[in-house]
Amino acid sequence: MQAEMKCPPWPEGKKLVHLDLKGAPPRVDYFHKLIELFSELGVNGLLVEYEDMFPYEGELKLLQATVHPAYSRQEVLSMQEFARSKGMEVIPLVQTFGHMEFVLKHRPMWHLREAAHCVGTLSPHGEEGLKLVMEMLRQVVALHPGLNTLHIGADEVYMLGEGEESKLWLASSGRTVEQLFLSHVTKVADAIKEAWPHMTVIMWDDMMRGMSETTLKASGLVGLVQPMLWDYTPNLDVDKTVCLLEKYCSAGMSDVWAASSFKGSTSVFTCVCSTQRHLENHLLWLKVAASLSAGVKLKGIAITGWQRYDHLSVLCELMPVALPSLAACLFTLLHGQFSAEVSSKVSEKLGVSSVEVSALGSLSASDSRYPGRRLAELIVELDSLLNTDDVRFFENNMVVRGWLSPYHRQRKMVTPLICMQAYSQASTYLTLIQQKVEAVREEMVHLYPESTVQEWMEEHVTPVTAPLQRITEDISVCVKEMVP
Repeated sequence: MQAEMKCPPWPEGKKLVHLDLKGAPPRVDYFHKLIELFSELGVNGLLVEYEDMFPYEGELKLLQATVHPAYSRQEVLSMQEFARSKGMEVIPLVQTFGHMEFVLKHRPMWHLREAAHCVGTLSPHGEEGLKLVMEMLRQVVALHPGLNTLHIGADEVYMLGEGEESKLWLASSGRTVEQLFLSHVTKVADAIKEAWPHMTVIMWDDMMRGMSETTLKASGLVGLVQPMLWDYTPNLDVDKTVCLLEKYCSAGMSDVWAASSFKGSTSVFTCVCSTQRHLENHLLWLKVAASLSAGVKLKGIAITGWQRYDHLSVLCELMPVALPSLAACLFTLLHGQFSAEVSSKVSEKLGVSSVEVSALGSLSASDSRYPGRRLAELIVELDSLLNTDDVRFFENNMVVRGWLSPYHRQRKMVTPLICMQAYSQASTYLTLIQQKVEAVREEMVHLYPESTVQEWMEEHVTPVTAPLQRITEDISVCVKEMVP
């Protein structure tokens, strides 16, 4: 990998790793191994997005996951206790406006949507929505003894202003969608401060990016929230990002946060991580930090690891394949660059020869520096096989297109000798895939619930194996019609 010009190391402050539990929630013993590694990598906080894995009670019990059990109250407490023992603060992230799919998908909650066809956005009108989010927050705070900081989400509030009540509200002269957004977030932040006066409140910044400094000053949010500006791209615009952070500071919100990414932001269905992509993002964040004026107080950075783009989308990269990326990004922040020396430090810490998971090579399972390494190796091997042209585009090869077209299969008029050649090839690929699938399954079930294993297989394996299976079945039927 190409080394970059050195910047000052990341300023003192929190280095949070974001744990997105709305997909592939780790088993608790694996959770503890991850926390142990994070501590060794210099992480001093966790930003935990529980969603349906939190053990909500009472009227909110319907929010708990059903495909696998939510974490128990004791498990949530034990994870916090273990994190604290490693010097890490735990900051819960509870969505309170946008991305509330895990709440608003439930029929009893449908009437609280901003628009009927938008599952993620809460209506900002009436008291019921505010009461709902405050009860969610109350239960989360109660299960986090000594909590000092909350993240209230509020990103990507899609379709805001499109609901009937919002249209009526906006019909009054001078009212804007910006004010509608700010009104709800201010109510939530005010209610939090009233309930827990000591609480620091963080929120995502994206809905405020287009707002003027004057609008932000008049919003009522100054002194209530700390914006967290997120940008996960490898071509982050440094000057624009600096201007945004300084705008928030000039508006009175001088305490700000950054958010980068070590996985889950390449595409909605990415299976294997690219460390290079995420390194480029962090190198640009270092330039942002070095360019800020003295008045901006950068409180820390959340290195996000999205497991889904939203509650109803597919799984992104699993944690084991992303740990080299996380380690490389953290060490880059620590040293102000990604040099040969930094690469060597990452390799030594994890016991790997490359920071790219696709080039790990094999190692004995006894090496415990890298929790989940064997699963990462197996996923890389399986993904490589599934993405070979011979396998993925088997239906387009010359034999299948020439002698096993839909026309031939429908009429069961085939050339048995040639078709058996295709049968042999497809069967060989299916056997190879199945062998690797069984190895992945055996390893994955130790780290994740069976439901995650099943989902991962159906997303990544079945779309490739189903056509192969179909061809072998069709050939068997056709040949029986042609051979005595």
